[in-house]
Amino acid sequence: MKQLTKAEEEVMQILWDLEKANVATIIEKYEGSKPAYNTVSTIVRILESKGFVGHEKEGKGYLYFPLLKKSEYSNQSINKLVNNYFQGSFKSMVSFFMKKNDISMQELEAVLKEINDKETEK
Repeated sequence: MKQLTKAEEEVMQILWDLEKANVATIIEKYEGSKPAYNTVSTIVRILESKGFVGHEKEGKGYLYFPLLKKSEYSNQSINKLVNNYFQGSFKSMVSFFMKKNDISMQELEAVLKEINDKETEK
């Protein structure tokens, strides 16, 4: 799966939230300064060529929608992070984030409980 640039990921986040939108609607959802219409239009076409976005005709324009679920992209991105920076070890990643982010024992126990709950559901 291809990686997204920061600008592409920003558009995808908006499309994942909206599910379907035209370029003008995507621009409205940007926080802070709004990018130019042509910029967002170009990003959407790039996302389409990468296989992340599809479109359907609506009037004179198009509605764009994600072809990839957010959870699928998140999973792939996390796996890439773990493989590239933590030698494939989730344990090393969790340990790193615990040390760097000063995670409390209560937070860690909550995470472990969540993992155990998911395991019991299976």
